Amino acid sequence: QVQLVESGGGLVQAGGSLRLSCAASGRTFSTYGMGWFRQAPGKERDFVAGISWSGGSTYYADPVKGRFTISRDNAKSTLYLQMNSLKTEDTAVYYCAAEKTGWGSRKNINEYDYWGQGTQVTVSS
Repeated sequence: QVQLVESGGGLVQAGGSLRLSCAASGRTFSTYGMGWFRQAPGKERDFVAGISWSGGSTYYADPVKGRFTISRDNAKSTLYLQMNSLKTEDTAVYYCAAEKTGWGSRKNINEYDYWGQGTQVTVSS
């Protein structure tokens, strides 16, 4: 089992940057594919970015391509999301998630096995 705890959210002006972290417990973090999702008020939880177990493959939703970067440090059991050029429409609760296949390419919330509690990101104009 994996427990996930996000941090790094906050309030930032449009055009600014934030770096989210997701700390994982357990010795099997390096075998899981990992993903970031976000959920705005009144909307569904959407895929943002994914990364394979090794970090060798990454995947992004179109709205964040070129602005967000997902990465991981398996030695530290930590997942990251660097968010640059933030827009007001990026405002949401951001969740990290783990999936057992290790591929990191899954975009459906039902394909992930473990979730963090979320961290709020608010981008002001």
